[in-house]
Amino acid sequence: MNLILLGPPGAGKGTQAIMLTDRFGIPQISTGEILRSAVKEETPMGVKAKSFMDAGALVPDAVVIGIVLERLQKADCKPGFILDGFPRTVAQADALKDNLRDLEKDLTAVLALEVDNDALVERLTGRRTCRQCGRGYHLKFDPPRTAGQCDVCGGELYQRDDDREETIRKRMEVYDSQTTPLVDYYQQQGLLTRINGMQEISVVQEKILATLRTF
Repeated sequence: MNLILLGPPGAGKGTQAIMLTDRFGIPQISTGEILRSAVKEETPMGVKAKSFMDAGALVPDAVVIGIVLERLQKADCKPGFILDGFPRTVAQADALKDNLRDLEKDLTAVLALEVDNDALVERLTGRRTCRQCGRGYHLKFDPPRTAGQCDVCGGELYQRDDDREETIRKRMEVYDSQTTPLVDYYQQQGLLTRINGMQEISVVQEKILATLRTF
């Protein structure tokens, strides 16, 4: 089962991908996590990627595509994969299609999570991350027991630069202009299903599972 999860930042793609990974035993491939890891390690690619991420812009195709294709060739992807946050442009989708053909893999489905922009801002600006262990929180939906302090290790909680409202608004503009055309792209191929991402997490998951049962 080879899946793509589409949706703007904060739509819940990561949460749903983790649940699907637990259910089907196929890996979640999150380009966001891969890139953040490179940024944290300050690799040459990470330094370059950070300038785009901090500005709310898309990381260049050459960087992202290379990372994803290398990942898809690992052994754990043989039974399937879940692409979370990739592709983000039609050009990336074309490159993915060509390379999947070379790898003799076909997409099973593309699931588009749709969420209102104001709800996305609330979701993202409330996120906090522990500096020591990386545990994530949300000031409204999953707050720490003690304000500003990690429940697990006691580390300081901070707000990532790309979770600030100004950056989020810019990311949404980029998404609307460059990534929204992917909905039409995959719809024309008969692969796309729209999912209302404003519902409870469990409801969204059941909608996804119901869709996958038709394949």
